[in-house]
Amino acid sequence: MDELTGWLLDSDPALRWQVERDLVGEPAEVWQATRARVACEGFGARLLAEQGSDGMWAGGAFFPAGFDGKEEGQPWTATTWSLNSLREWGVDAEVLTQRRTVELLEAGCRWEYDDLPYWGGEVDCCINSWTLANGVWLGVDVASNAQWFVDHQLADGGWNCEWVEGSTRSSFHSTLNSLKGLLAYETATGGTEATKAARKRGDEYLLERKLYKRLSTQEVVGEWVGKFRSPFRWGYSVLNAMDYFRAADTRDPRMAGAIKMIEAARQEDGTWLQAGRHPGRVWFEIDVPEGESSKWLTFYATRVLWWWRS
Repeated sequence: MDELTGWLLDSDPALRWQVERDLVGEPAEVWQATRARVACEGFGARLLAEQGSDGMWAGGAFFPAGFDGKEEGQPWTATTWSLNSLREWGVDAEVLTQRRTVELLEAGCRWEYDDLPYWGGEVDCCINSWTLANGVWLGVDVASNAQWFVDHQLADGGWNCEWVEGSTRSSFHSTLNSLKGLLAYETATGGTEATKAARKRGDEYLLERKLYKRLSTQEVVGEWVGKFRSPFRWGYSVLNAMDYFRAADTRDPRMAGAIKMIEAARQEDGTWLQAGRHPGRVWFEIDVPEGESSKWLTFYATRVLWWWRS
């Protein structure tokens, strides 16, 4: 075991089991045992302890109860963000089933937008993508949520959360988040011909732009494409995009520039630095401050590069 791998393994179970599985190649019984610890110790246990008796976190669907928009940043404490974290950390859905989470949210959780029922989603494609991924993880019938992405895909092949305001041009951020939701649905259920075709069109939207360029001018779409933040939250970066394509096992020569950007950000010690956590209220921090070596980003980047070279 080299020094970098040892450093990554010295982590909360939420990260350690993924290092064991994807970088170390431990037998399934080893990483599965570590994964089972996520719900009872460390980050996973701490976040589960914050769930209310109503099934929600912080009393709200996307925003905490009482949020007035005046604080800095987006709060990350409400139900959707908490479910996202637990799912991404590998908590077994059965843990939430035993807490009757699905039923409680169905009975009492409403979106801040138009008071819509939680599992039906709303009009924001990023929110709907997380509802789709969380729903399929927890065994909810989310077929209509998946079809929503087919019905709301824009002419250029992507999605934009501001479509409801009249936007007809897709967003890198919205498209990547939509693709992640569709991939989660497809992985769990096989998807439908329509949802699979929509995901392929969305892939092509990003690939045509080489994951970081404007199609019209070939200029870099924004400095944020090379700004690697952990947790990813809603934000686009070429690392976040490549982690999606790795999960989908989709390689394409047009990804080469994005791979070079990821490689260029690697430090001499083999780590990647935190570019700055998204501002906003959290239950607790799970990663280092800006400018420090991030275990999460180092894991994601190393895994992507290993997959690409394989």
